[in-house]
Amino acid sequence: MIKILLLEDDQLLAETLVDLLEDEDFEVSHVPNGQEALNTIFKEKFNLYLLDINVPLIDGLTLLKELRDSDDNTPAIFLTSHADKEILRNGFLSGADDYITKPFDNDELLLRIQAILRRNKPKKVQCIGLLCHDEIHKRILYDKKELELSKKEYELLLLLMAHANAPVPKELILDELWSSCESGSDGAVRVYINRIKQLLPQIKIENIRGIGYKLVS
Repeated sequence: MIKILLLEDDQLLAETLVDLLEDEDFEVSHVPNGQEALNTIFKEKFNLYLLDINVPLIDGLTLLKELRDSDDNTPAIFLTSHADKEILRNGFLSGADDYITKPFDNDELLLRIQAILRRNKPKKVQCIGLLCHDEIHKRILYDKKELELSKKEYELLLLLMAHANAPVPKELILDELWSSCESGSDGAVRVYINRIKQLLPQIKIENIRGIGYKLVS
């Protein structure tokens, strides 16, 4: 099922959009402010963001820029009442894929969502033995069972899978998992590696002394 994060502080509009999207078989998580959106994105993985711009705590433009700076490339559509061209320009500079101006036609919104999802249709499931990455739903499975991973555990395991049977330097892991404004460390990497090993005792992850880690398939 396609998962959509809806950031909208107008409760009535949000309820209308949730009903509309759920009728189209989307799974929708609604949040009323940017901070709650950031917290939710940290815990869950989504296929699309629908973001109002003028919301409390963290505005939609700042939120999306932070996500893009953290290498989150999830497609995003701004829902905005702003007609100012400079604001819309900043929206695209922040990493938006599209925008729609309020008030909008529901059918137009659905068409824009479908168009973006088609353009960003992920690749098929990729497997290394029984360990599989499902890009469509942004999850990793072992023997057809989904692993319960935090965002960084998911990103780390995905990185190890992408370089299976080759050492992944710790420097690359730190660059990929932590943005410039975050503080990653070798100790933090070890914590996530050990957590993955506990979840997947059947998979061999080697510590390459002085270099990094290697997933052995």
